[in-house]
Amino acid sequence: METVPVRSEHIRTEWEGACAVLAYPRFKRAWMRRFFLPKGMSPDIHVRLEEHGTAVWNLIDGRRNVAEILALLSAHFEGDETYESRVAAYLMQLQRDGFIRFLSPLQHGG
Repeated sequence: METVPVRSEHIRTEWEGACAVLAYPRFKRAWMRRFFLPKGMSPDIHVRLEEHGTAVWNLIDGRRNVAEILALLSAHFEGDETYESRVAAYLMQLQRDGFIRFLSPLQHGG
C-alpha cells in the first residue's frame, strides 16, 4: 500500500473524449520500425481505457502511493465495496503489462 506506481517512460497518454488511450511503440528500435512496420500501420499500439481505468490512470503521478490513490478513488467507486481489491488487481496488471512500475517508499524517498 505504501508503494508508489510510476508510469513507464515509453507510454504516452492520448485522449478520446473523457477516456485515456495509452500509446506505446510497436518496436523499440527505429530500424525495426523502418523494416518491419507495414505501410499505413501506426507505429504505436493503442490501448483505450474505460471510465474506471482512466480514473486510476489519472491518479498515477509518481508521487501518490497506492493507499492514497485508493482513498482518492473512494468517491468514484461509491457503493462498490470491492473497488479496493479491483483497483489493486488493475495496478498489478498495468505493472505486468509494462505500463507502470512500482517504487518502494525507500526508492521514492519516503
